[in-house]
Amino acid sequence: MIADPAAHREIPDATVARLPQYLRALSDLAERGVASVSSEELATAAGVRSAKLRRDLSHLGSYGVRGVGYGVEMLAHEISRELGLTQEWPVAIVGLGNLGQALAAYLGFATRGFQVVALLDRDPEVVGREIAGMIVGSVDDLERIVIERGVAIGVIATPAASAQQVCDRFVAVGVGSVLNFAPCVLSVPQGVDVRKVDLSTELQILAFYEQRKTPADQERVPLLEVAP
Repeated sequence: MIADPAAHREIPDATVARLPQYLRALSDLAERGVASVSSEELATAAGVRSAKLRRDLSHLGSYGVRGVGYGVEMLAHEISRELGLTQEWPVAIVGLGNLGQALAAYLGFATRGFQVVALLDRDPEVVGREIAGMIVGSVDDLERIVIERGVAIGVIATPAASAQQVCDRFVAVGVGSVLNFAPCVLSVPQGVDVRKVDLSTELQILAFYEQRKTPADQERVPLLEVAP
């Protein structure tokens, strides 16, 4: 059963953070032609416990059908709607170093409801170049470009020293959502949402767990053998 969207309860942040995992798993199932899936199967595909999945989906008003499970396409559409992915979100990327270029070329944006409409940099050798089919503009024109192209989400892939300034300029011109790849914490006013992606922090967390593995654990990791 699908509840009226207007009747949805407030969805906890932890649940929102897991919805993309469920959507990815459902997309994989749909590509394989699977029409329905049990909570246990979907939970396994998403890497969570089935009880947690059922609790998360109850916030959407979807409980599935006993003995049948969840309709894959219907549940995927419901989650997409909750995540705001039934419309297209214009994105601007600032900072076209190696990371910024990789983000610009990432095909997953377009398939998930995000359209990169602007690439901006301050380096004269980068401005004017074509990257991922777009001409890189000057960060000096950030405000004008954001307004003209209706940018909703700003992506910051600059060095830490300039990230806050770029963020302030995004916020000043009305961008309310920022994805930050710079290795720093951004300060924003209330009502502006920032998500931080820190690759070095994630590697440090992996290192923490790696050094605590027993020798037996490490022996189970397959190694690439190089022929003499």
